Amino acid sequence: PHWVENGLNALLCTCSRNTMSISRCEQEVPEYFNFASDVLDKWSQIEKEQKGPSNPALWWINGKGDETKWGFEELGFLSQKAANVLSGPCGLQRGDRVLVILPRIPEWWLLNVACMRTGVIIIPGTTQLTAQDICYRLLASKAKCIITTDVLAPAVDSVASKCQFLKTKLIVSESSRAEWLNFKLYKMYHEFS
Repeated sequence: PHWVENGLNALLCTCSRNTMSISRCEQEVPEYFNFASDVLDKWSQIEKEQKGPSNPALWWINGKGDETKWGFEELGFLSQKAANVLSGPCGLQRGDRVLVILPRIPEWWLLNVACMRTGVIIIPGTTQLTAQDICYRLLASKAKCIITTDVLAPAVDSVASKCQFLKTKLIVSESSRAEWLNFKLYKMYHEFS
């Protein structure tokens, strides 16, 4: 449609002008930069003002063909809710560290952006970590929180008592687990409006 073409052309021109002004040192680099608020929220605002369907900010499809598709506005909204979980029930503050061991699922992206929003330092880990690997990373990083799935939760539980800095365990799961907060119970997935 015509409105999509005009919108894309306007966006490309704006991006091109900004890129040229930065390369010529005409645009001031901000002292404090936060990707979530300075980029994602701006794209969310552009999407909100735009007429017609939005382009996906995140489009995830698993091996079974199930998909999750979020526009910029929805990704911004959900990442703010995730940030509220980190700073609220998890008790994390700017500069605190969180070890995130998740497979390639949409929550991984939400939590990355949520950490950016709150100033929490994310320490990503592969789902192939053993209990000893997890213990080492928790101790070396002094992480106050760990986020993982029910697959790795038993490994975390087996070493948690050795990790004096670990205060909060957050699980991304359809089911609950004793001594763990459940990310999905914080109504992350109610209908976006």
